[in-house]
Amino acid sequence: MTVLTLKELAFIEDEIRAEEITAKTMNWCASQCDDQGLRKTLEEMAERHQLKIAELSQYFNRTKNNH
Repeated sequence: MTVLTLKELAFIEDEIRAEEITAKTMNWCASQCDDQGLRKTLEEMAERHQLKIAELSQYFNRTKNNH
């Protein structure tokens, strides 16, 4: 497995935070939306960001444990 530098790990942490903010924003927008089609699209977008959080977190935790 590739060992990442502390700077690279910090970038991953930053990306996880950005994905969290984006997912929360998309969910909030969906909750404010009366159009069901648009609401569904926003919820799907939020879900994709939440899946990205899980992927990044899993990688981050695996790599962090090797430092």
